[in-house]
Amino acid sequence: MGTLMTEAIVDPDKFVTVGKFLEPTNAQMAKGVLESAGIECFLQGENANSLLALAFRARLLVHKKDEQTARELLGAAGDETEDEQRELEAGDDEG
Repeated sequence: MGTLMTEAIVDPDKFVTVGKFLEPTNAQMAKGVLESAGIECFLQGENANSLLALAFRARLLVHKKDEQTARELLGAAGDETEDEQRELEAGDDEG
């Protein structure tokens, strides 16, 4: 419910993507890691992702001021975002 409203007011000048996820579960876990560290974040495209998982990626966005901390936390939480990014790049080439 709050996600839809938040997506409508995203300002790309204030937010940056720190992770892209094919699996909604991984996106939720990463969001939880950042929220537990006190970093405001939200998922964009999360609902579309669950309907047609391979066509959409959920993006985890944070305020620009929190980008470095968020990346460090996500790196410590696991390399899922890196692995998924490689998978996405490989998949994009098949076009």
